[in-house]
Amino acid sequence: MELYLKQKVFSWSDKFYVYDQAGNEKYYVEGEMFSFGKKLHLYDMADRELAFIWKKILAFMPKYYVEKDGATVAEVVKEFTFFTSEYTVNGPQWKVTGNFWDHEYSINSANGAPVASVSKEWFTWGDTYKINVFPGGDEITALAVVLIIDACIEASQN
Repeated sequence: MELYLKQKVFSWSDKFYVYDQAGNEKYYVEGEMFSFGKKLHLYDMADRELAFIWKKILAFMPKYYVEKDGATVAEVVKEFTFFTSEYTVNGPQWKVTGNFWDHEYSINSANGAPVASVSKEWFTWGDTYKINVFPGGDEITALAVVLIIDACIEASQN
């Protein structure tokens, strides 16, 4: 399934919309404005929270957690690398690898099976990602991982 994640540019806090391949809104994301560490809430269009993403404040490398229904389902850690971007997703046991320019990523399971591919658009107003979640992949967790990658990129540019 193809999803498109688009950042709303003029907003007081982080705000994203997620569209399906037909252009219909499927999910939206809102960040908390006054909080220690980044916190994002992923909702469906009926305003039900599907995931809560938060950053651990005191960590050597960026570390985020993904919660569903109050239970932690994933811990995402940015790995220390020089020419590639790598993230370890503990919980579902995924590995995320990307290129030096942070525009192309692949999310694979522990046995190497593809879970999702991610492509960041080059010349857009606000961050825009195309996410292809392969059959059997966890769409919500994959979307949360892309939001975390975007947060890490944003933090490294500031």
